[in-house]
Amino acid sequence: MMMTMPSRGLESESPAVRFEGVSFAFDDHVVLRDVTFDIHKGSMKILLGASGAGKSVVLKLMLGLMRPDAGTIAINGQRIDDMSEQNLLRVRGDMGMLFQESALFDSLTVSENVGYRLYEETDMPADEVRRRVEEVLGFIGLGEYIDRMPSELSGGQRRRVAIARAIAAKPNLLLFDDPTTGLDPITAATVDDEIVKLRDLERVTSILVTHQIRDAVYVAEHEAVQTSARAEIRSLPERVERATFMVLNEGRITFEGSASDLQSSGDPFLQEFLYMTLPPW
Repeated sequence: MMMTMPSRGLESESPAVRFEGVSFAFDDHVVLRDVTFDIHKGSMKILLGASGAGKSVVLKLMLGLMRPDAGTIAINGQRIDDMSEQNLLRVRGDMGMLFQESALFDSLTVSENVGYRLYEETDMPADEVRRRVEEVLGFIGLGEYIDRMPSELSGGQRRRVAIARAIAAKPNLLLFDDPTTGLDPITAATVDDEIVKLRDLERVTSILVTHQIRDAVYVAEHEAVQTSARAEIRSLPERVERATFMVLNEGRITFEGSASDLQSSGDPFLQEFLYMTLPPW
């Protein structure tokens, strides 16, 4: 079942996300140094980096859960680094977050998990919430699991339910924090396909934070196409990609470009980071 959402253009006067000269430290430990990048509406950025490089910190700064020590952060043209908590709540209302471990409520059904934000933060009638939950679960292919408990789901199914929860309120910006960590390659591919569908069919702006190179390249080099029967995932022609990569190293964005440019880079850190992770797999 396909969701109906408003179309979103790839270009806009203001990018969906803008970091300008952002620095952040935990006491004497510097995490980010003068980080600058844009994410345009309807596009995807894939942020790579070693464990502990600060990738999740970037997401927390976007959410306003942390404040930078220097620089500015804007979401949809609104500066958030000096914004009040009350106004931040409104900005976060247009954002969806997929956490590393799904973070489902074990005591709630799949339906209650997916509709949680709609029940708690909106005045939407219960029957409309139920219809919306059915819609998003249909989109990710788990409609028949609507009344099950999280304990009855596999790891991949739990991760896909978490995606459904993240998109239930129709956010314009999705943040993915290592969505395939801990999953086997086959299950990870099903999660990757859902991310591709959101990008290509719903035009949701997104940032994918990961150190899973295989999954990142797969997302960049595949596209979703809606056929009369279903959404089909297919490989893109050579040198055509649907995402831009950034690499975070020693607190700085040291690379920004395509997957093919990343794989052919002569940078010593990138060569070491990508060693034994490049195709063919």
